[in-house]
Amino acid sequence: MSLHLHWYLPTSGDGRGIVSAGRTGSRGIGDDHDVVERAPDIAYLAQVARSAEQLGFEAVLTPTGTWFEDAWLTTAALSQVTERLKFLVAFRPGLVSPTLAAQQAQTFQRLSGGRLLLNVVTGGDPVEQRRFGDRLSHDERYDRCGEFLTVLRGASGREPFDYVGKHYDVEGATAKMSEWGLPPLFFGGASSAAEDVAAEHVDVYLAWGETPPQLKTRIDRMREKAAAHGRELSFGVRLHTLGRDTAKLAWAEADRMLEALTPERIAQAQADLAKTDSVGQQRMRSLHGGSHKDLEIYPNLWAGYGLVRGGAGTALVGSHEQIAERLEEYHALGIDHAILSGQPHLEEAYWFGEGTGRLLRQRGITPPLGHQQ
Repeated sequence: MSLHLHWYLPTSGDGRGIVSAGRTGSRGIGDDHDVVERAPDIAYLAQVARSAEQLGFEAVLTPTGTWFEDAWLTTAALSQVTERLKFLVAFRPGLVSPTLAAQQAQTFQRLSGGRLLLNVVTGGDPVEQRRFGDRLSHDERYDRCGEFLTVLRGASGREPFDYVGKHYDVEGATAKMSEWGLPPLFFGGASSAAEDVAAEHVDVYLAWGETPPQLKTRIDRMREKAAAHGRELSFGVRLHTLGRDTAKLAWAEADRMLEALTPERIAQAQADLAKTDSVGQQRMRSLHGGSHKDLEIYPNLWAGYGLVRGGAGTALVGSHEQIAERLEEYHALGIDHAILSGQPHLEEAYWFGEGTGRLLRQRGITPPLGHQQ
């Protein structure tokens, strides 16, 4: 299988540093002097989306959370100014009825011509979950997520679906089906509870950018868990990228970004991130231990993002050739999807697409331009 490349929509704003004022709270700490250099208005997001499409990315991930614009509304608008680009829409399964989610998905498929992918985000920050009125514990959220996905698939079938569980009780759940059916379900989570849900219910299991040996262990385990349910999984990795014509130029840019982070900011961010009950987030923190020393944890894999930013905390840094080599290494492990980003997202899309992306196409790792679907 080819490696599918996806980009990212910066729906909290964009800038030239690791963190901007648009990413305050537990996912990144903002100082008073921070400025969102580019607001997440439709004009700028359309620039990013159209550029991603032109450069050969198959889809763009649109994140979910109280620090972002709503993913459904934003991507529905952007589907009208793009032609082939797919939208990997992140959403919280506990905050909407699974039958309604099935209806939303089918409507989006009709409006966009079948260009929807779904990213199911169970949520790992108790503070943010309480903003939505969600007070379930970590494992309870995943238990509810499993039921949600059962109803989502059932309501996306051709016949009315009945279900009675701990969290959902539906009768005759159904959605007006589009010709494209239910989109592929992407899902991430590093805890045992998350892995169990993924093995039983989803199509693509996502992991944040740990080292290839670390991810191999998880992939092997997830294959075994999925096989126990008579299923097979695809796998994806979420990474930032910082590629340049030479490794020296790339690492100089990484150093510039790191120099903008004060020790106080790093300490505050780490204190906030320590409060999450996300196992994946704690694995990200363990890669750097809160220190700005020795951040290259594997050849070309840099943990600088995780010092002050939640979620994906690592970046591929180096020459275009080196980043291509690392992505080929991940692909050889079984990674079929790479969801990438970089600051600012417009310029970095071009750095990657015209650099590493071109090399991957030449080597047959990714499809030719215009054949990404």
